[in-house]
Amino acid sequence: MNRKIVHIDEEKCNGCGLCAPNCAEGALKIINGKAKLVSDVYCDGLGACLGHCPQGAITIIERQAQEFDEKEVKKLMQGKPVHASLPVVGTAQCAVPTKSGGFKEGQNQMKHFEGCPGSRIMEFKPNENAADTQAAGKSQLRQWPVQLHLISPEAPYYQKADVLLSADCVAYALADFHKDYLKGKALAIACPKLDEGHDVYIEKIKSLVDDAKINTLTIMIMQVPCCGGLVSLAKEAIQTAKRKIPVKSIVVGLQGDILSEEWL
Repeated sequence: MNRKIVHIDEEKCNGCGLCAPNCAEGALKIINGKAKLVSDVYCDGLGACLGHCPQGAITIIERQAQEFDEKEVKKLMQGKPVHASLPVVGTAQCAVPTKSGGFKEGQNQMKHFEGCPGSRIMEFKPNENAADTQAAGKSQLRQWPVQLHLISPEAPYYQKADVLLSADCVAYALADFHKDYLKGKALAIACPKLDEGHDVYIEKIKSLVDDAKINTLTIMIMQVPCCGGLVSLAKEAIQTAKRKIPVKSIVVGLQGDILSEEWL
């Protein structure tokens, strides 16, 4: 039958895995470093995965495809054997999290994140031990991932949060980055000079404002001219957002001194 179904441009796909957990039917898997449609019968063609591909590699097309089969989807989600005639693409081997926080190699299982392990959404609970929290070198990072292309504004730690949008180099130059600036904030990092997909960055920041309803946005950049692009991207996103929030810009010197700090 001729129907709508997802199409993946493998030249654009970088295997980040953000699409896989956003397909409720389990139709997408990361196989050999690329997103694959496991079988036509698992894809309903509604495109819930579309907004979660930072590379724009997923589209909806119309072609000859097997009919969507809700019964087979239920079997897949429950871990039951699927029908032998289904043209399943293959089984992805990817790392799954262990209790110790590391990863081990494992088979695809729906109860585990099935994308790239490096982009698996994780929220870290704060250490309630006051002595440990105040100890020198204690990390204040509360989530993973942090790279702006990989983060999802729908993640729980962004909801109504104070967000720190930092240029990549800031944390290396600023000795007390964690203690003085990251503590209590959700983080996103980016490099306006080297990163591609600035339009995606604008949409992500806009979504943080409108959809995650963040409280404040603090932008930290280095004093080098190219870093100012991150502030420009944020300004463009905020101007097109429906909500208005307090935005602060902080400029860090090359040797870790604060050169300026102002509300935009």
